[in-house]
Amino acid sequence: MSARWRLILRLMLALSMLPGLHVLQRSLERDRAALGAGLSIELRNAPPFLVFITAAGGGCRGVIANLLWLRATRLQDEGRFFELYTLADWITKLQPEFSSVWAVQAWNMGWNISRQFTDPADRWLWIRSSMELIRDEALRYNPRDPLLYRELSWLFLDKIGRYTDEGHRYYKKLWAAEMKAVLGSDVSPGVLASLETPEAQARVAILRDKYRMDVGWMKRVDEYYGPLDWRTAEAHALYWATVGLSHCKSSSHDLLPLRRAVWQSLQMAFAKGRLIQNRSDGELDFGPNLDLVPNVNFAFDQMRQQDPERSAYVGRSQMSFLRDAIYLLYTHDRMADAAMWFQYAKTNFVAAIPTGLSLDEFVVREVTGDLVVANPMRVRGILEGILGHYIRSQSVGEDDEANGHALLARRIWESFQARKGASRNVTLAPLADIERDVRERMAQEMRRSTNGALATPPVTVPAASATGTVPVVPKSPAPP
Repeated sequence: MSARWRLILRLMLALSMLPGLHVLQRSLERDRAALGAGLSIELRNAPPFLVFITAAGGGCRGVIANLLWLRATRLQDEGRFFELYTLADWITKLQPEFSSVWAVQAWNMGWNISRQFTDPADRWLWIRSSMELIRDEALRYNPRDPLLYRELSWLFLDKIGRYTDEGHRYYKKLWAAEMKAVLGSDVSPGVLASLETPEAQARVAILRDKYRMDVGWMKRVDEYYGPLDWRTAEAHALYWATVGLSHCKSSSHDLLPLRRAVWQSLQMAFAKGRLIQNRSDGELDFGPNLDLVPNVNFAFDQMRQQDPERSAYVGRSQMSFLRDAIYLLYTHDRMADAAMWFQYAKTNFVAAIPTGLSLDEFVVREVTGDLVVANPMRVRGILEGILGHYIRSQSVGEDDEANGHALLARRIWESFQARKGASRNVTLAPLADIERDVRERMAQEMRRSTNGALATPPVTVPAASATGTVPVVPKSPAPP
C-alpha cells in the first residue's frame, strides 16, 4: 500500500473516532459538574475552525488552550493588548479552571487596555469590567484559588484606592456614590444586617446578587478590623482578601499574598480611609482613620503568628506603619496616643525608632529629614506645605487635624532655628510671616477659581499630655 493511501486510511480512522470522543467528552463534563470540578463555557465569537475543533476534539480542549496560551504570551510581549483580550477570552472559555488566564485577562483589561484611553470614564469601563470578570466569572469556577482573590483585592487597592492612575479621583467618586446608594445614608453593614424592613432587605439582595457580597461577612470584617467606611476602595479590598483567606485555608497555595493584601488594605484604610466632603467644591477628600491604629497593629501581629517563617518580613512593614501612625497621631493633636505608640515601637521594634530621639525630635525628623544638613529653602517649603494643610483642614471643619498641623509647623520652625540660628544666612522668617504668605497665595488661587476669598481665623494650639497607656487590640470573638 502506498504512503498516500496509508495517510488517507489514518485520516478516515481518526474521523470515525470523533463521534465517540464527543460522547465521551459530554459524559466527562457531566461527571465534572457533579463533582464540582469545573465546567467548560460556551465558546462564542470565535473563528468557525476553532469552534469545530474544540467541539469535535473533546479531550483536546486542554491542548488547544495551551497552544492559544503560547500565542497569548507572545501578544503580551509585543504589547498587542486588544488581540490578547480576545485570545484570553477564548482560553477562559476552553479551560475555565485555568486561573492564571483569568488573572492575566483582568490585569490586561484593568492596567493595559484602560490606559489606551485618556477619558477617565472610558478607563473606568475597562477597570470595572476587569473587577467583574474575576468576581462574577473567574471565582465561580475557581472558588478556592487565592490568586484570584488577591487580584480582585489589588484591583480595588491599586486602581481605585491609590494614586497611580490619573483618573483615580473619578473612580473614587463613582465608587463612593455607588456604595452610598446601595448601603444607604449610614453606610454601615452592621446596621443594614440588623434591619428587617423591605428596603433593607432589598439593599442586602443588591449586595448579594450584583456585587457578590455577603452583608453578614461585611459586618464581621467591620467589627473585627473597623469601623471602616464602605464607600472607600480599601474596605472592599480588605473584604475580598478576607474572603479569600477563609475559602483557601485548606489550599496548598501560598497564602502570603492574601495576608499581605489584608495588612496593605488596613494600612491604606488607616492612612486615608476617612472620607471628607469638601465644602468649597463638593469634591471628595480623604483623611486618616486614626481609630484603626490598634486594629492595624493587631493584624500585623496576627499575620506574624500565622506565618512564623516570614515574621521578619511582615515586621518590617509593621515598623513602617508604626512610624506613620506616630507621626499622624502627633500631627492630629492626639499627643497621648502618639506617645503611647512611640513607646510601644521603641520597646517592641528596636530598629523602628533611632536611638536617643524624643517624640518631638522623631516627628520633626520624619518630616524634614536630618535638620543638621537641611537648607532653609527646603525647610521653608516643608513649612508652607504643612501650613497649607493646616488652613485647608480648618476650612473643611477638621479642627483636630488643623491644630496638629499648626503644632507640627511650630515644632519644626523652633527646631530649625535652634540648630541653625547661630548663622544669619540660614535663619527662617518668622512663622507668622510664612503663614501670612501661604494664606495670601491660597486666597489669590481661590479668587481666581471661585471669585471668593478664603477667610479662616487663626487657631490656638492647645497643650497636650505626653503620657499614654498600653495599646489595646480589637475585641472580637474570632477573625473573619
